Amino acid sequence: MKPVVGTVVSNKMQKSVVVAVDRLFHHKLYNRYVKRTSKFMAHDEHDHCNIGDRVGEVGSFAAAQQAEELGCGRNP
Repeated sequence: MKPVVGTVVSNKMQKSVVVAVDRLFHHKLYNRYVKRTSKFMAHDEHDHCNIGDRVGEVGSFAAAQQAEELGCGRNP
């Protein structure tokens, strides 16, 4: 998987941060590049990250962990 770089947008949780990852894609109809933002939760063991910090290596593990914590894919 390609490593991604994002910006910390929230650090209000204990040992966790929310990271926003920007990506560009080409819109076929309008023939323009469009920016989309995805937010992932990431682990910060020692609470060193502050809002605005650039962090790397945010990937599918964070997204899978977030989905598991929120109860996605479970039958109620």
